Amino acid sequence: MDLPRFTAAAVQASPVYLDPAATVDKAVALIGEAAGHGASLIVFPEVFVPGYPYWNWTMTPIQGSPWFERLVRSSIDVPGPEVDALRDAARRHGVTVVIGVNERGAHSLGTLYNTMLTIGSDGELIGVHRKLVPTWAEKLTWTGGDGSSLKVHRTEIGPLGVLACGENTNTLARFTLLAQGELVHAASYIALPVGPEDYDMAEAIAVRTAAHCFEGKVFTVVACSTISPEIVDRIAGDDPEVRKLLGRPRSALSGVFGPDGRPVVEPLIDEEGIVYAEIDLARCIQPRQMHDITGHYNRFDVFRLHVDNRPRSPLTFTAPPVGAAPPVGEGVAAPEDASKEEEA
Repeated sequence: MDLPRFTAAAVQASPVYLDPAATVDKAVALIGEAAGHGASLIVFPEVFVPGYPYWNWTMTPIQGSPWFERLVRSSIDVPGPEVDALRDAARRHGVTVVIGVNERGAHSLGTLYNTMLTIGSDGELIGVHRKLVPTWAEKLTWTGGDGSSLKVHRTEIGPLGVLACGENTNTLARFTLLAQGELVHAASYIALPVGPEDYDMAEAIAVRTAAHCFEGKVFTVVACSTISPEIVDRIAGDDPEVRKLLGRPRSALSGVFGPDGRPVVEPLIDEEGIVYAEIDLARCIQPRQMHDITGHYNRFDVFRLHVDNRPRSPLTFTAPPVGAAPPVGEGVAAPEDASKEEEA
């Protein structure tokens, strides 16, 4: 049995804030840099394109409302030209790319998703995962996704699963991926200096990453954003307290962790950069003799997880609209899907 052995790259960087075209250009350059260092898998932070809504944490909802409109206007469509540019970069360099974006909902002008894109080494968009539950203040910005995107992708670097930030705390979401044979996990985060005073984001990322790796006996590539001076200037302005808050240390951690729960190499904290590490999936075998929670170390006669993986849409036609073919895609189910639901 041959198992892949490859180099993974975890990108820790800031976007060009609220500028999707410039941020994609930066991402394309970073893909080229990481590929030049031999990386076959390159993981970017959560909502890297075009940035995170920090105003939800530093402003009242009324003060932050104009910023929400700015984010809507600078978010991207999937598919769309920004996605095409990322796909082209993955294809040219022959690498698998995982990257977070703010995705506009096709069915509503006011709907945004926190979306993770997985792009194969051939440039195909193989995964579009929408964060299931926006965390805390994020609920002012994003709509939750559904279970249809909780998939493990069969790639040349191994079975790959993806979750965004706080989803890596969701035991059942993680188990759903592990039970589909996940061996490589991509976990994307944002720098979070705006939590409670005793909250250490770097430590929280490390704990969550180690837990998933140790429980599932998998590798995790974890990528976190940083907060650039540009972001501080735009969000804080002349407010010294907000500037101090956004400059809080230990707000970001990126790296690669192994199936024993330990970092493969030293993680990167707070600073921009790329962490490289060698992943040998054969290391996932021996630890499972002791604990295989999706196999012999479980009691499926006692425990059973039910996952509703049906796509959710706000509208289902029971018959084609008079005089026009019904649209098929996000927001509208095909007539045959509707008939199946009725039969069920």
